[in-house]
Amino acid sequence: MRISAFKLASLALLISLTTPAVFASELVIAQPASATAMDPGFLKESATLVDNLFDTLVLRDANMQLQPGLATSWKSLDDTTWEFTLRQGVKFSDGEPVNAQAVKFSIDRILDPASHAPTISYIRTIKSVEVTGDYQVKIHTTGPDPLLPTRMSRYPTYIVPPAYVTKVGAAEFARKPVGSGAYILTAFIPDEKVVMQANPDYWRGKPAIDTVTWRPVPEATGRITALLTGEVQLVDGVPADLVPALKNKPGVHLEQVKNGGLTIYLGLKNDQKPLNDVRVRQALSLALNRAAYTRDLLHGFGTPTGTMAGPKDFGYEAIPAPAQDIAKAKALLAEAGYPQGFTLRFQAPRRYIASADVAQAIVQDLAAIGVKAQLEVPEWSVYTQQVAAQKQAPMYMLAWGSTQTLDADAALYPILHSGEPYSTVNSPELDALLNSSRTTVDPARREKILQQIQQVVAQQQPLIPLYKEDSLYASVDNVAFTGRADSRIPLFDLRMK
Repeated sequence: MRISAFKLASLALLISLTTPAVFASELVIAQPASATAMDPGFLKESATLVDNLFDTLVLRDANMQLQPGLATSWKSLDDTTWEFTLRQGVKFSDGEPVNAQAVKFSIDRILDPASHAPTISYIRTIKSVEVTGDYQVKIHTTGPDPLLPTRMSRYPTYIVPPAYVTKVGAAEFARKPVGSGAYILTAFIPDEKVVMQANPDYWRGKPAIDTVTWRPVPEATGRITALLTGEVQLVDGVPADLVPALKNKPGVHLEQVKNGGLTIYLGLKNDQKPLNDVRVRQALSLALNRAAYTRDLLHGFGTPTGTMAGPKDFGYEAIPAPAQDIAKAKALLAEAGYPQGFTLRFQAPRRYIASADVAQAIVQDLAAIGVKAQLEVPEWSVYTQQVAAQKQAPMYMLAWGSTQTLDADAALYPILHSGEPYSTVNSPELDALLNSSRTTVDPARREKILQQIQQVVAQQQPLIPLYKEDSLYASVDNVAFTGRADSRIPLFDLRMK
């Protein structure tokens, strides 16, 4: 939703008159959307919150280097076997031990076909988990997988307590999760708040901040108003329109992570007419003015791109965003048998920077080539369910990325390989390349395969990359916060001065 002139003027006045209030007893964080569930193995949204309730075998430090987590060490025994040695003495917050059985249980529940886990794409290379000791596991893969340690550093491989999950069931666990992380969940009220308390027995030591409350504030101006009036101390998702006004505001710290956000793209249901015609998909892509979206609507806090992978990813191919070409787009539609265009349902959420505004601009650009895009802007909680169930519109805006792995595989495989929960693509050529990229150990060869995948996508447009967002945060000065390249907000590392 575009911020009205009245709202901008009102907020500008508030910015000029107020100095953020400071409260040190509790950290309150404002976010654009509410969490819908808290089971880390079955997420349909980012892992920002659950990242602080659970642990993984492997961690990433601020420099994005892999570090020991619940596993103290790991090694490759052969092409398809990795051995992980676990940290002893760690317990879940209910007292259940974090051991090899917990690791096996946590991964097996994702791999179980009956679970229909939406996150299975990331660990589909795992064949089985073998317990070889109380604190040792062997992870067997279907083929060589050089990314296995990285896969153990992100969702869905958070370790969960087997006895508790079995006792309460999946639905209750998603509402009242128990983990071994830095914080313990004390309240989860969807659309209102999530409250976390510092875990006094955390294996890395008790966190510095006792209580953290996450508040969903969908309205962009509302998040900034809450910061300026002292209701919140950290904002995740600063509206690009307000960055200039906040830049020199006393008591406010702005944090921008270039290319630190997700890549926004248009998903296309390739099996539905007319999107099953490559010429139609190419025409849709050529109709779009990505440069205008990032310049005028994102105020420069985004970079047009022709690929889903990011510049920091292994295997990244610097494919430029196609320039808008209305004449060529019209010619392709005519060649495909649609000289007068066609009508198409289109969905977009308000979840990303100015995403509803961008969606309106896309509707206008498509109209120029005769395509009537019928825009729907569903609530985020509804939209995530539709996308996960493949019940979204034939064309839909979504964001994806690889910030937690820094490897192009995470940006490509889950949304391009046929049969994956978030993929609406069915291309034997891409499937073969994607499968090969996951079993190729030689880095140079693997890099070429990942780059080839991106070239095929640029030519065939089974989906349409738009731009990569920057991450934008704002905090009061007494909060020591630094944005990360992997978009995480690790509460354990935060300090209040």
